[in-house]
Amino acid sequence: MQDPRLLELRRRLPQLRLLTDPADLAYYGQDWTRRWTPAPLAVALPIDIAEVQGVVCWANEQHVAIVPSGGRTGLSGGAVAANGELVLSLTRMQRVLEFDPIDRLLRVQPGLTLEAAQTAAREHGLIYPVDLGSRGSCSIGGNIATNAGGLHVIRHGNTRSWIAGLKVVTGAGELLDLNRGLVKDASGYDLRQLMIGSEGTLGVVVEALLQLTAPLPASQVMLLGLPGVDALMQVFDLFRARVSLQAFEFFSDRGLQHVLANGARRALDGEHAYYVVVEFDAALAAERQAGEEAFGLAQQQGWVDDGVVAQSAAQAAALWRLREGITEALAPRGPYKTDVSVRIGALPEFVREVQALLRDGFPQLEVVWFGHIGDGNLHINLLPPESMGSEAFGNLRGEVTSLLAAALSRHGGSISAEHGIGLVKREYLSSSRSGAEIALMRGIRASFDPNGVLNPGKLFTAD
Repeated sequence: MQDPRLLELRRRLPQLRLLTDPADLAYYGQDWTRRWTPAPLAVALPIDIAEVQGVVCWANEQHVAIVPSGGRTGLSGGAVAANGELVLSLTRMQRVLEFDPIDRLLRVQPGLTLEAAQTAAREHGLIYPVDLGSRGSCSIGGNIATNAGGLHVIRHGNTRSWIAGLKVVTGAGELLDLNRGLVKDASGYDLRQLMIGSEGTLGVVVEALLQLTAPLPASQVMLLGLPGVDALMQVFDLFRARVSLQAFEFFSDRGLQHVLANGARRALDGEHAYYVVVEFDAALAAERQAGEEAFGLAQQQGWVDDGVVAQSAAQAAALWRLREGITEALAPRGPYKTDVSVRIGALPEFVREVQALLRDGFPQLEVVWFGHIGDGNLHINLLPPESMGSEAFGNLRGEVTSLLAAALSRHGGSISAEHGIGLVKREYLSSSRSGAEIALMRGIRASFDPNGVLNPGKLFTAD
């Protein structure tokens, strides 16, 4: 017999697509963490704002929790429905609604993939500069919910820098039209920015105004082999002073070995402790020369052991694959992927400390580092030995997270740089936020969602 709450939802919204098949529940009820067994009540796939509002109002009256869902590419359990929640999937709301050539704004629905938004921008001779490795599957709504960063934050900033307006359905079912594309607005609190990074706990994004910009100039890509962690910052500072950086990404030797085993081709001879992919403006001969001079000076100082300069777009793509291919290459090993940040200047000391802690405390785990040097965002991937069972590895994940949280607290860092808190890190929020901050955050949530129907159990340890 069907749940009477769902019968009432069908009565109210007869056109709403509602899924209850076990295979659909399993598919929509989890994200990339794969650590919780999905157990949603049902999956609702609204087609417009009115249906979203209708679902939220129903949820308040029926006391049903809602898990907003986009591409479900998250790594923090923010889109997991494991306790009888209704999954509110925005995947059918995936249209480009309008382009404004004067303000360079693209109005889109939240289910649009990042790649589709980038394609739409290029059709108008512009770009939407946020870029992630999961661009083909992650959604704009999900990017907004976690303030996604990605590969070019050093040049363009995070998602919040490119959201000119939002339409949001709050936890109480109210529709808010925030900022409306204004460049300047000093009329009070900027609720748009409050929504960005809130992980679906304040409201459901139903429309977004994306700020577009001019395409980047032609660029030069280099791959550099470095002897140690201190050289990372020395090379970064050198290139930052001499060229206009578009990206500055690093990865460890262990990361390279996994990518090579997954089919990529080696670009440098020998072995190096770290590798850096540098991309910088190179439309002019003087810009290319400045990059080459920086490369040469870094070698003279002993900060770079070896390097290669891409001579074509195909070679540039091959060099980028060595960095972007790490996640795919590690996937078969079922790694625990962490996402942390510290001030750029604190990065070498933090890396050295955590390397020592992991080596001494968890010698059985293989550690693969990569990340975004220009914004202090580190992705630390821990791989279990093949002989280790899932339960034992699960216990170690908690111990590692506690260790990282303590180290981040000492260095003034954050337990989550761009993936959110979700279920995975909610116990460690206090390592990044004070008690007073968390109390204020809870109060803000109660204002937008008085009955606590939106994504309960996420972000905070108890709702």
